[in-house]
Amino acid sequence: MTGANFRHIPNLTYLSRAQAEKIHAASLEILERVGALIDDEESAALLRKAGARQAENGTFHISPKQVEWALSVAPKRIVLHSRNGQPVMPLEPGRIYFGLGSDCLFILDHRTGERRQATLQDVNEAIRLADALPNIDFLMSAVLPSDVPTEAANRLQMRSMIENSSKPIMFVTNDFDSCLDVVQAAEIVAGGAENHEKNPYGCCYINVTAPLRHNVDSLRKLLFLAEKGLPTTYTPMVLRGASGPVTSAGAVALANAGELVGLVLAQLKREGAPIIHSGGYGDVFDMRTTTGAYTGPESYGARTAMGAYYGLPIFGLGGSSDSKLPDEQAAAEASLTLLFETLGGANLIHDVGYLESGKCYSLEMLTICDEVIGYIRRYCQGIEVNDETLALNLIAELGPEGDYLSSEHTVNHYKETWYPRLFNRNHYDGWLAEDGLTLRRRTQKRVEEILQSHTPEPLEGKIKQEIEAILG
Repeated sequence: MTGANFRHIPNLTYLSRAQAEKIHAASLEILERVGALIDDEESAALLRKAGARQAENGTFHISPKQVEWALSVAPKRIVLHSRNGQPVMPLEPGRIYFGLGSDCLFILDHRTGERRQATLQDVNEAIRLADALPNIDFLMSAVLPSDVPTEAANRLQMRSMIENSSKPIMFVTNDFDSCLDVVQAAEIVAGGAENHEKNPYGCCYINVTAPLRHNVDSLRKLLFLAEKGLPTTYTPMVLRGASGPVTSAGAVALANAGELVGLVLAQLKREGAPIIHSGGYGDVFDMRTTTGAYTGPESYGARTAMGAYYGLPIFGLGGSSDSKLPDEQAAAEASLTLLFETLGGANLIHDVGYLESGKCYSLEMLTICDEVIGYIRRYCQGIEVNDETLALNLIAELGPEGDYLSSEHTVNHYKETWYPRLFNRNHYDGWLAEDGLTLRRRTQKRVEEILQSHTPEPLEGKIKQEIEAILG
């Protein structure tokens, strides 16, 4: 794994302490004053037992005291493991990791340029590519395969991630039953349920459609995972201007309130249940096009800052674009969002490779983002300042017109410079001699080279058979 400990990471303080406290207070007021609908009886019973008030219209009103208790007992550090049981991703301040997104309906075919419905083969190729890319640390399933039965899709996505990579997995399931099977498969890989709880290899992304209405499947998954002591997000969605306030502060307060409902329920089910905080998501409803814009600048910063305010592991989003192709717009939006989330301290930055506001996945975009992440990682490592790196004796020895190219100091240190693989630094004639390809054409070639040559670490035969028996 390549997740770096960013010792010198610049601190982007997007919200002041006072602003974060005000958003938190607003979320508490929403939960106490407006309340939330809970569509699962076990969850409702937990809230009643804890003293939450249920109004005549069915809404549960959660007190600030209950929320503060949940925040105090939720773990502040979570460690995710590889398929081999290695602790490769400690989610703590200064640790930033990058991964795919999940369940795009379409894929932009890097071989033909066609935008088409995704297939299971596309899932397999996305995971094999992610396994090979050095700056992609965790897996999500990238696309939703259209060529398999809907009820089998989540299970087959999980099977592909297990078989085609050893990197940690964040899985998504559309229903509770498939969540049971997916967790069972992860437990088999980890050597049993107890081992998986101690050394989690798979964690769950629960995406809640509304912050104040909590559906049965999301709640059942939340309580099931909490009881097992397995990490999960609980992420309500707000479309600013459509399903929540158009103002960023209001949208974050609302989405955060919904997430705090999940946090309280998880801790009521099992005190100390690991939750990865996202602050909810607040894309904007673009009034000009009536689409949900994915990468607007107002959608970043505050969510991550709330996770930092709570001191919880943080789920972020970056490496995405509203563009339809991996073009100049896509490169700009992906780079900016990756940088914003990194500087904000998000531990898990997902949706790397998304195009078209989360509707279409691109292996080209994923590969370009891998290069951008490498750039950002090198920047965030900072520079060493000591006698050796200041090189004062060398400067004095070589004088005003010194030739540093042949010096031993240059030989010893030149490899510390970041050298891109896709971005071209050659002179113009050299670039032409290398076929004069654009970044996109170089990326297409690189994607195909990896898919043709990279072989993931194989899964042990008996485990593979057990996984196939569960997941199909």
